[in-house]
Amino acid sequence: MKLVYTLIILLVVSSCKSEPAVSSSAASDQQDGRIIVGAERVGDYIEDITFKKVGLVVNHSSMIGHRHIVDVLLPLGIQVEKIFSPEHGFRGEADAGEKVADNIDPKTGIEVVSLYGDLKKPRKEDLKDIDILIFDIQDVGVRFYTYISTLHYVMEAAAENNIQVLVLDRPNPNGHYIDGPVLESAFSSFVGMHRVPVVYGMTIGEYAMMINGEGWLSDGIQCRLKVIPCLNYDHNTQYVLPIKPSPNLPNALSIAHYPSICFFEGTSVSVGRGTDHPFQVIGHPDFIDMNYEFTPISKSGAKYPKHQNKLCHGMDLKSKKPRPDKIDLSYLIYFYDTAKDLDLPFFNEGAFFDLLAGTDQLKKSIIEGKSEKEIRSSWMADLDQFKAVRSKYLLYD
Repeated sequence: MKLVYTLIILLVVSSCKSEPAVSSSAASDQQDGRIIVGAERVGDYIEDITFKKVGLVVNHSSMIGHRHIVDVLLPLGIQVEKIFSPEHGFRGEADAGEKVADNIDPKTGIEVVSLYGDLKKPRKEDLKDIDILIFDIQDVGVRFYTYISTLHYVMEAAAENNIQVLVLDRPNPNGHYIDGPVLESAFSSFVGMHRVPVVYGMTIGEYAMMINGEGWLSDGIQCRLKVIPCLNYDHNTQYVLPIKPSPNLPNALSIAHYPSICFFEGTSVSVGRGTDHPFQVIGHPDFIDMNYEFTPISKSGAKYPKHQNKLCHGMDLKSKKPRPDKIDLSYLIYFYDTAKDLDLPFFNEGAFFDLLAGTDQLKKSIIEGKSEKEIRSSWMADLDQFKAVRSKYLLYD
């Protein structure tokens, strides 16, 4: 039977002019040397999904070479019943935080159920025709990036309805380090559900195993989980994403700065949404003594950016290399001190900054004037505990 599947895959591959193509042999993959993402290893999961009704949890990043996974599976005769889409939607064009409605994919006619609107967890009726769920979304390894929250709810719904989840793993571009405050349960939200640090150093497949293994699903239920690992990858491998994972992370520099800069989303300071360089510039209209300027405007992926159409003064990080192994708090402390000197509000009203941090201690420490070294020391013991948990679920040495 395996030979039959392999021949079918090779027929589909031969009809596609785009490279890299679908892979059918684990042995040849290993010898190839390049990183092989889980989705590309169709020969290793085709038997799991043949003659089954399949639900796909995917978005625009769910690519196999130059083709979307939907366009690869359908010619193989796989019965794709439904698509579930995360934040930013199936095509990856919606703003951060923008509700996305259910729809029908115009190319395939497949129903698309949004998991980032009024619904974040698939309902029983959404899963009634599904035998197996495939989760294939590119993550960036940062706790407040909501794809891991979607993963949690998908696994939980699957467990409650006795449906297997197949995670097709992808490299983590921030997978080489672990840092930041560990989330406290009082600050659990969709931008942080689990007791993990801001940067957790795991692929999404490893993370799924941790969700299951640590009993984080409702009432400690277990999901029937299978992970298709990447090949030729480890956590020290530098990996440049072939496609931007969301509208405001356009390149490797934005992704590398993101763990440090996203805290500003809970402040009065712009992170460059509405410019060509989101998460590479920081500024505010009233910081007039700073020498870099930019003006956020409404654009695709940033319809209503902070300080829209206002000239912002601030800092340019496009030529600044991010720290390789830790979050950089110097920007946050510097801009807080600047706002304080100008008698301007810095932290937004509400709890969003604390939800991003996963604790109220970071804000308190900054207000108290603690140094970056002092702040960092406050989370080291929690990081050591997390590393011991993390080590149980690593797939890549």
